[in-house]
Amino acid sequence: MPFCEVAKQQTSLDDTVDAASSSSSSSNNNKGIKIFYKTYGHGPTKVLLIIGLAGTHDSWGPQIKGLTGTERSNDERSNDDDRMRAIDPNSSDSGGCGYGGNGIQVCAFDNRGMGRSSVPTKKSEYTTKIMAKDAIALMDHLGWRKAHIFGHSMGAMIACKLAAMVPDRVLSLALLNVTGGGFECLPKLDSRTISVAIRFLKAKTPEQRAAVDLDTHYTKEYLDEHVGSSTRRAILYQEYVKGISSTGMQSSYGFDGQVNACWTHKMTRTEIELIRSAGFLVSVIHGRRMKYTKLLTH
Repeated sequence: MPFCEVAKQQTSLDDTVDAASSSSSSSNNNKGIKIFYKTYGHGPTKVLLIIGLAGTHDSWGPQIKGLTGTERSNDERSNDDDRMRAIDPNSSDSGGCGYGGNGIQVCAFDNRGMGRSSVPTKKSEYTTKIMAKDAIALMDHLGWRKAHIFGHSMGAMIACKLAAMVPDRVLSLALLNVTGGGFECLPKLDSRTISVAIRFLKAKTPEQRAAVDLDTHYTKEYLDEHVGSSTRRAILYQEYVKGISSTGMQSSYGFDGQVNACWTHKMTRTEIELIRSAGFLVSVIHGRRMKYTKLLTH
C-alpha cells in the first residue's frame, strides 16, 4: 500500500520551511509517522486534496471522479493490469494517460490521526503546521514541485499553513468551509447542531457514524430528493458506510488530536500577507449562512 514516511523527507523539509527551529523538535513530531495516500489519473497538472476533521481520502470520491474521470486509484488499475498480463502476456497495457483522460493527477490522503495513516498519541503532535508539513512531505515523496491545493474544513486550515510556508509550490489555493481556528470553528448553536454533535460523539459503528455524517454534510431537502427509485440519503448512506468500514472508526487519540489542531489553529497577519502576495489564485467557498471569509480579508 502507498505510504509516505514523513521523517525521510524531514531534512529537506526543515531547510525549506522551518530553518529557524530545531530539527530535533520537528523530527520528534514525525518519527515513525506514515501518511497513507492514493493517486488518481495521470498528467502534468497536479492536485492535492486535504480532507477535514475525521475524514479520509475516500471522502473526495465525487471530486476525484470529476477531475480524473474515475474513482479507482492508480494502484488499483495497475494491479488489474498485472492480473490481465498474467492471464494473457500479449494483452496491452491500459495504463498511462488513458486513465482519467484529463491530463490531471490527483492525490488524496488520510491526515495523521485518521484512516490508515499513523495515529500519534500526544495532542501536541497535532497542529495545522505539523500537518501541513505532512502534506509537503507527501508532495516531495511524489516528486511534485507544484500543485493546486484544495482543503476542506480542517484541511483548509492545513492548506492555509502550507500555502504560507511554501507559497512557491502552490499553483492555486481553494478553501472550502475554512475558519480562522479556535472559537471560529464552532457553528451557531441551536437544537439541531447540539443534537448532531451529541450523535457524532456517541457514534460507535460505521452505520451510526454514516447517519450523522449525512445530517452534518447535507440539508434535509437535498437528502430527501429522489434519484430514480431511491432517495439521495439511501444512496449516500451506503457509500458512507462502505467508506467508513474500509478504514475503521477514528480512535480517541486521533479525534482529540485533530480537534486540538483545529482549536489551536491561527493565521498570523504575516502568513496571510505571504499568501496574498504570492500571486496564485485563492478561492474561498462557504455556506451562504456563514461568514468566515475574514480569514483572508481582515
